[in-house]
Amino acid sequence: MAGAPSLPRTYRPLGPRIAGLVAMAALLAVGAGAWFSFDDPTRASFTTFQRGTVIALTLLAMATIYSLVRSRVRAEEAGLTVVNGYRRHRLAWEQVVGIHLAPGSPWAVLDLSDGGTVSVLAIQGSDGARSRRAVRELRAVIDR
Repeated sequence: MAGAPSLPRTYRPLGPRIAGLVAMAALLAVGAGAWFSFDDPTRASFTTFQRGTVIALTLLAMATIYSLVRSRVRAEEAGLTVVNGYRRHRLAWEQVVGIHLAPGSPWAVLDLSDGGTVSVLAIQGSDGARSRRAVRELRAVIDR
């Protein structure tokens, strides 16, 4: 069983980071490939508004993917910082009473002293042993 890790310690998902980076690269490659496969008259027929719309949608898709890729949880002496997408939760250790990752669950969940919960997207069930180890380490810090 894993003991309490030395702090500070940051946990990040592996699978979603790889999938997100591959998706961003594929999005750019397909878009660029499609654009350069058009002949000159076809490219010239696109208006500035249409080009801007395609660029804006591409940037929106990349921002959405990036929000998933940037998920992390950082354990420090003062408490936990959980980053899910573009939302950040700062929690003192006194607020956190437990963490669990049930079999088949997509991600870990923190149980809070006020009865609430916070999802931890940085610890993905799909990461297997890596995620179970992260939960054991955080549980050891919570229980100390």
